[in-house]
Amino acid sequence: MLKTTALFVFTAVAEIIGCYLPYLWLKKQAPAWVLLPAALSLAVFVWLISLHPQAAARTYAAYGGVYIGVALLWLWQVDGVPLRWSDWLGAALSLAGMMVIMWGSKT
Repeated sequence: MLKTTALFVFTAVAEIIGCYLPYLWLKKQAPAWVLLPAALSLAVFVWLISLHPQAAARTYAAYGGVYIGVALLWLWQVDGVPLRWSDWLGAALSLAGMMVIMWGSKT
């Protein structure tokens, strides 16, 4: 389970970087060269998501919970936006939902 969770986290980071860099280019006047690592990061995301052992739809459903948590951590650590209690609660609920999906798929 730890290996799967780590894979989800790396997948989420790759997706967030792949989307964040074009955002910087479009909204924050970052140089156009940031699109190259963005494309590479999204390619890594696609490769990582293909490594998950479950069916694709179940993987995406469970991955969503981890993505929410990682996106909020990114918001806090990279963008410097303090998280509210509702952010923490929402992340906990989404991770709980991910666990239900993952454990339920074992039966």
